[in-house]
Amino acid sequence: MDPKHAAVNGRKRAQRSHTSHRQVADELRARIRSGQLRPGERMPTQAKLADEFGVERSVVRQALYILQSEQLLTNVSKGSPATVAPDPGLARPQTGPAAPPLPTTVALAPRIAAAFAAPHVEIDALCLTSVSLTLAIGEPLRQIHAGRTKPAKVDVRVLLPSRDIALAFPVPVDGRGDVDPLHERWLAQRNAQGQVLRHNLLALRATHGIDVQVSFRALPFTPPVKLYLLNGEESLFAYYTLGRHEAEIDHEFLETYDAQGTQSMLFAFEQGVGLRDTTFVEQSHLWFNALWETISSELTLTT
Repeated sequence: MDPKHAAVNGRKRAQRSHTSHRQVADELRARIRSGQLRPGERMPTQAKLADEFGVERSVVRQALYILQSEQLLTNVSKGSPATVAPDPGLARPQTGPAAPPLPTTVALAPRIAAAFAAPHVEIDALCLTSVSLTLAIGEPLRQIHAGRTKPAKVDVRVLLPSRDIALAFPVPVDGRGDVDPLHERWLAQRNAQGQVLRHNLLALRATHGIDVQVSFRALPFTPPVKLYLLNGEESLFAYYTLGRHEAEIDHEFLETYDAQGTQSMLFAFEQGVGLRDTTFVEQSHLWFNALWETISSELTLTT
């Protein structure tokens, strides 16, 4: 065999240049679970994997981040090769149709980190305050500052409720009075989280020369669900499930109806996994774009 066509682990190099990062992840996952790649073993370099699968290194890097989020790999970076986790057989799949739904605080960050391995990162979010998104963005920012990844462009769009509407939640159990302290607290949180998210992302322009765009639009209703769309390939969906909670405002406790958004169970749908998932991703994008371009309005992150 011609050496330039030799593949990693004796496999024939893939010739299709349109192989996706999820297909690469699926193949590497199978090698790990079959024992072909053993616990503690160092993975081939990203360059060798890119050569084998006939893809760019950014595609390989996205695949490796997925496997790291599934606890199958450790030490994924731009530099030295990743390592197969000590007990990969114990890890549950975190992506694909077999992935279990997990709380937003657990599931969102690794998926956002994987999305940031792409040259052009596109994230759309519809939510109540953007707390979960701001927290999840922290991991890829750390990866960028550590020199482990560097997208060329980042576009983020966020839909949040308008300050001018009467929110469906959070609300006092006993009803609203002339002054709604819950609304004021929500507005302050929405603005603060949005400002932090925008500042942290825009800072990448000065520190790393990354082309960053961050946009916010206001919705005329309280969203009953949260939605995250990643690079046109994945939709993450969760319900805001209301419950009775106690809130402390100005040293007084208030009974409220509210949702714990960071604990909402996140369901993943992926482009190309099957007709059901692909259709859900496509329809989610159509729905988000329709809201963005029609009934949403300019949003200012000030009180």
